[in-house]
Amino acid sequence: MTSTPQLSISISPHLTALAMISDALAGRRRGLPELWRKALSSRVGPLGHQAVRPLAAPGYSVVPDSIVPRTPIGGDVSVQAQIDALRDLPPERLAADLEQAFGDGPLPAHWRSAAEHPGRWLQGYAGALADVWSTAEPLWRRARPLLDREVRRVGVAAVRGGPELLLGSLNSRIVYAERGLLISDVEASTYDLGDRKIVLVPMLAGKDAVIVSLDHEQAVWIAYPVPGAQALWRHPVAPALDELSALMGPVRADLLCALGRPMTMSMLAGGMRIAPSSITYHCDRLRAAQLITRERRGREVWIARTHRADELLELYRR
Repeated sequence: MTSTPQLSISISPHLTALAMISDALAGRRRGLPELWRKALSSRVGPLGHQAVRPLAAPGYSVVPDSIVPRTPIGGDVSVQAQIDALRDLPPERLAADLEQAFGDGPLPAHWRSAAEHPGRWLQGYAGALADVWSTAEPLWRRARPLLDREVRRVGVAAVRGGPELLLGSLNSRIVYAERGLLISDVEASTYDLGDRKIVLVPMLAGKDAVIVSLDHEQAVWIAYPVPGAQALWRHPVAPALDELSALMGPVRADLLCALGRPMTMSMLAGGMRIAPSSITYHCDRLRAAQLITRERRGREVWIARTHRADELLELYRR
């Protein structure tokens, strides 16, 4: 990169969710506090844990194209949009992309389970993203002032000049020097930025977390920890389940926490390992308390938290 880079910023939480998964579940530690690592890990089931392991295999950073995070250059990308993209991806597309990513040689061991059961892997990975975000989303909401401040900081650098100084201050793993932008990675590569702009994506992540994509023809993007996030880590990582359980019982407390996104009755029963009849009983009580809604769509009944439930959970997170 030889010319002065053009900067923009995107507030796209799907990269925060990915950084947290890599640190807390996949084993690529980047400074996420241990309390948060344990809290996030406890919310994800065995299938999700198994699915995320290839994302942080030692010595590898290559992933198949079809699961690269959605590019935040045309607008902000939500976690739900990333989850939906994974669930809509045909399993055979993932299998083909794995072959393309790693050539004609043997597939790396950490990706073999995905190649053998691509549909199951996609389901596990999408579920892990949803579970992690159900715990992390309240923290994201509390971080809004920090994110707004970062938007202003990047805007000043883009308008008044000085993007090189800004790029060099993003993270200790990023250096702006005479040779261009140097980013620490497990696999060394050189890229020519050309006329492409740089999209900066602040994350809530460990202090050493950096995610970079350099392959898009219009722009490259760099996700990095938002400055000032250290104070947020001191907040409780999840609802005070002991207190919430005392209020409504442990099963209903867990059920409310699991509903970070709408689910079917069968999804809830499978994720919580509770008999469908028991799930129905507890959902009846939560609905009577106006904490969930139920909606029939075809043969499935979908459950969602109400605004009242969100306020209750937020109260116990403080």
